[in-house]
Amino acid sequence: MSDYQNDFYSWTCEQAELLRAGRFNELDMFNLIEEIETMGRSEKRELQSRLMVLLVHLLKWQYQPARRGRSWILTIKGQRINLEDVINDNPGLKPQLLGLLNNAYRLAIVEVSKHTRLEESIFPVKCPWTLDQLKDDGYFPD
Repeated sequence: MSDYQNDFYSWTCEQAELLRAGRFNELDMFNLIEEIETMGRSEKRELQSRLMVLLVHLLKWQYQPARRGRSWILTIKGQRINLEDVINDNPGLKPQLLGLLNNAYRLAIVEVSKHTRLEESIFPVKCPWTLDQLKDDGYFPD
């Protein structure tokens, strides 16, 4: 059997083959469980990341109206599509959306402040938009 630490690719191929063959007693259960949990966390981080990038651009849109442009519009549209894809691929994350939104918003404020030099204190403490607004292709804050 391949070593999980030294040849991950071969290890995954062997684990998949053991599963297909129904040879469950030969599986590397400890590492297999770890990898499955890691995959779930990765999807959760991806959803939060998509929310954060979307929020960054919506905040820039609202707080820097003179700099609005096609690039921001396309980024917002693209992130909405990515957000929808992640949710559709992982419906089990829906109950966690509000918590992920709160974390993503806090991160977005930091990112916007870093890139725009606007003070963090000028932004609302809580996200000013609903999930429906964030997912709405036609919504842009004024």
